[in-house]
Amino acid sequence: MSDIITIKNLSKAYASGVQSLCTVSLSIRSGELFALLGPNGAGKTTLISTVCGLTTRTNGQVTVNGYDIYHDYRAARKQIGLVPQEITIDIFDTPWKTVRFSRSLFGLPRNDAYLKDLLKQLSLWDKRDQKMITLSGGMKRRVMIAKALAHEPKILFLDEPTAGVDVELRQAMWKQLQTLKSNGVTIILTTHYIEEAEEMADRIGILNNGRLMLVEDKHTLMKKMSAKTVMIDLQHPLSKLPEPLRHLSLELLNNQCIKFHYNSETGPHTIADVLSSLQTQKLAYVDIRTEQDSLEDIFVRLVNA
Repeated sequence: MSDIITIKNLSKAYASGVQSLCTVSLSIRSGELFALLGPNGAGKTTLISTVCGLTTRTNGQVTVNGYDIYHDYRAARKQIGLVPQEITIDIFDTPWKTVRFSRSLFGLPRNDAYLKDLLKQLSLWDKRDQKMITLSGGMKRRVMIAKALAHEPKILFLDEPTAGVDVELRQAMWKQLQTLKSNGVTIILTTHYIEEAEEMADRIGILNNGRLMLVEDKHTLMKKMSAKTVMIDLQHPLSKLPEPLRHLSLELLNNQCIKFHYNSETGPHTIADVLSSLQTQKLAYVDIRTEQDSLEDIFVRLVNA
């Protein structure tokens, strides 16, 4: 899979001295859904704005589908659709007028059939002639996506696309993003909803304090960094853990449950070690339960490291 966006040593510093991006290097693959995670102030919006040419870089290079975002701005920007955090549409316009006008801004010929199909995909066709002021927040967010796709870009940036959207509409938008991806659109999204990244992303990047901490395939990341918790219910209560079990870093809960944390990639001890030690100490158990860290657990652990 070829790269459609290449970012090399990208930095952004403001006159105040604030360093918003620190030598960020990243490649986005054509056709993937890439999720960029990070706490407030991490630099996610600055990164998107800089790649889209809306914020001036301090140092570094960005190419979009082979075009340099600074030297070939028009050609590069034509490749990109951007849905910002804030809803920036004329409240007295209609969805139909909005998408037609957005398409014309890129100098493209009219293609009402494409725009009609786009509004239908986003469940907006029945609302096409309604004033924006009458639409719900979720519908306005969909109009923003339609506006960003009106000129048929190869890349779609979404900055917190489901902020302020209820659960039902959020799930509907996830499905719509998967449809766009299946149609060949490369999608890069920032989100505070970790479950969005866990549900949809092919790869995940974590940005903190302007620095890209890691970029990893979602499943590989979960395998490498996800820890498991094993709860072992004992047949008989204990007042304390026997001394020979102390080296296993076990925790005794309510005198009758042993809690064990381990990571299959890095942990020095395994479940087999624990069970063998219990057998040696003649401690019978009646149940074993396993829980695995979510992406949110991994994210919190990384940004707080």
